[in-house]
Amino acid sequence: MKYKTTSNPSVSISFRDALFQGLGKDSSLIVPRSFPRIDAQNLKGTTLFDIGVSVLLPFLEDDVHRDRLRELLCRSLYFPMPLKKIEDTYILELFHGPTFAFKDVAAQFLGNLMAYLLKDSDKHITIVTATSGDTGGAVASGFADKKNIRVVILYPKNGVSKVQREQLTHVAENIYPIEVDGTFDECQTYVKKFFRDERLSRLNLTSANSINIGRLLPQMVYYAYIWSLLNNERIRFVVPSGNMGNITAGLYAKRIGIPIDSFHIACNANDPVIQYLETGEYQPKKSIQTMSSAMDIGNPSNFERILHLYNNDRQALKTAVSASSTNDEETVKTIQKVYTKHNYLLDPHTAVAWCASQKTKSKDVVDIIIATASPAKFAEEIYVRCGIRSDDMPVILSPHLKYKYMSMSNTYDGIVKCIEESLCIRVQGL
Repeated sequence: MKYKTTSNPSVSISFRDALFQGLGKDSSLIVPRSFPRIDAQNLKGTTLFDIGVSVLLPFLEDDVHRDRLRELLCRSLYFPMPLKKIEDTYILELFHGPTFAFKDVAAQFLGNLMAYLLKDSDKHITIVTATSGDTGGAVASGFADKKNIRVVILYPKNGVSKVQREQLTHVAENIYPIEVDGTFDECQTYVKKFFRDERLSRLNLTSANSINIGRLLPQMVYYAYIWSLLNNERIRFVVPSGNMGNITAGLYAKRIGIPIDSFHIACNANDPVIQYLETGEYQPKKSIQTMSSAMDIGNPSNFERILHLYNNDRQALKTAVSASSTNDEETVKTIQKVYTKHNYLLDPHTAVAWCASQKTKSKDVVDIIIATASPAKFAEEIYVRCGIRSDDMPVILSPHLKYKYMSMSNTYDGIVKCIEESLCIRVQGL
């Protein structure tokens, strides 16, 4: 399998190069040159790890042997992913990993994969990533104490929950959190600029956001796994969406042969994709702060991959995807209603998906809501907004982690200087 970029079809690089390069030379996103087809029926009755091998091996086989891939999956996906049913709707709980968010699925695998590919090398890499909340904590956990790897995490000041900030600032020695007085979209823009900045060129930069194809591909596994558990029902996945890596992975799973009927993109007030689906015009927006903070992204990077996958054919995309927007008032009412009626507590992001499912439900398909975070991560916010007390004690930080972070004003050059000083590098002449 070779990889190209969304802007240059002549590019042809290996998975290893795609992984450690992170972005195209022009900052466009890296995508597979082609998509293999698998026989989904062969996945029935097999394990999560066997399905992971079947789904991922065609994308990685030039660099990772089948047996090693299975070992990496077993080491990474050690936590449960229960599928629960409430009335006629399924909820896939992907928040039982070490940081209580769905990002653990890909981040644990990515950390182990990169460490494996670097194990016999003297090469050192620096991961730079932006987070709207959950990615940062998951990446900090997935890459903690990994040899030859350092991680710089940019996150927006006042743009993450209390528990998310605790996870972002209690980190291993090789993790460097930077709090930016700005938005996630600005943090993500800075990360992309880092790759073109000569001052940071000696750091061997790559990313662990879903802009990195290596973070995106492992997420296909749970879509295939859940399909294998259900008895040939027509399935619609309802996905709370911010940077749209999750929905992109689902569309990739569909493209390789997993018979998923459709997807619904559940947006909060940050919803430029809805305008595109309705009008054909895509106009990024300035992000709006909401209760579902990890989705507060006005210019989702992975929409570039989705458009590329469908050759910018809006009508073709609309056969697979629909979208809706849910505001904070609806989110609060949804959390309260589901808790009162079913004694089940939704986090704000999953509540957006539940509300979207209820508003757009069809009798022709079975909805599976992707539950992206534990409500324990938002216990304070849920109590203040919804009046429901819940226990945030399950989110326990390891006692050996140091409390550290750097707080920066929203200036690109200042952030670059901070990274240089923190990682003890100075490029000659600066």
